[in-house]
Amino acid sequence: MFSFLVSFAASALLTLLVIKQARLHVPALDRDFSGIQKVHAHPVARIGGLPIYIALLATAMASAFIHPAVTPGLMSLLLCGLCALSGGLAEDYTGRCSVGWRLSLTMLAALAAFFLLDARIERIDYPAGSIGLPLLWVSLPLTILAVSGIAQAVNIIDGFNGLASMVTICMLVSVVYVAWQVGDVFILSTALMVAGATTGFLIWNYPIGLIFLGDGGAYFIGFMLGELALLLVMRNGDVSTWYAALLLIYPTFETLFSAYRRMFLRGKSPVMPDGIHLHTLIFRRIVLWTAGPEEGRALMRRNSLTSPYLWLLSLMAVIPATVFWKNTGMLILFCLLFVVSYLWLYMRIVRFKAPRWLMLRK
Repeated sequence: MFSFLVSFAASALLTLLVIKQARLHVPALDRDFSGIQKVHAHPVARIGGLPIYIALLATAMASAFIHPAVTPGLMSLLLCGLCALSGGLAEDYTGRCSVGWRLSLTMLAALAAFFLLDARIERIDYPAGSIGLPLLWVSLPLTILAVSGIAQAVNIIDGFNGLASMVTICMLVSVVYVAWQVGDVFILSTALMVAGATTGFLIWNYPIGLIFLGDGGAYFIGFMLGELALLLVMRNGDVSTWYAALLLIYPTFETLFSAYRRMFLRGKSPVMPDGIHLHTLIFRRIVLWTAGPEEGRALMRRNSLTSPYLWLLSLMAVIPATVFWKNTGMLILFCLLFVVSYLWLYMRIVRFKAPRWLMLRK
């Protein structure tokens, strides 16, 4: 609750500050309405990462008096997360920080957590047992790739009001539940704090979009989500590694499929933005509308109606992951079901054959 209130207040104050300085052309104010992935019609502050980080920092300080055992780990995690946040903020405020630099800083954050928090992938489960990964040269690159990949994946799905933040909150709530089941107080407390801070931001972001998460916010909450899922699994042997795989499969598979589609089907760079992500196709072909004289308001409504489709899609993975968190066989089965469902839905929409029950008209 404390992290929620601080984030809520900080989001309001920072948004008002940026809007007040709009006449000075503050770089963090998104004025680009013509980009291929732009779906807003008024300038919006891309500073969502700052209030979330401020809220977590304030909560970590307060926790020193309430849960002192949690504070050192939380402060270490926030220190590592600052690297991921800084790369995104640099892009939000200057527009000149490339994807390569942002990923490099996120990898640096994962590297720091690897040694400071012992956040490393040390095993991979299968139905009959598990495979250990004791070698540093195997565990280290795999961990860095996984954590930085999740951060980038959350940034990729951050295309509509409330999409990335609500999906992340649902996943964090699942982490809280499983952490409670295994008695991991650190993971439980930290996940609650991150979920609360993200919810405080969400109030201002959805449905109107008074503030955007920005690259800073997306990379930061993606990093925190990835680290918490990793730590939960590796600190508790009862939790299957496939729990984290299924929990995070929506943003992960969206990213992998987008990279494949760009490289092998379109012959372009995998980091080149395009307008045919699943969430963009739902915006363009599922949420139908008729633009009237108040085009900006119609665009905002269409934007806000898109995210719930993807919330439900992500819950197709989050719910079974939460229910079968220690059943490796069932988790693998639901991973396969999700991939098949995603590809079926994508192909139907891209071929203008979307199921009639998905269509929404004004």
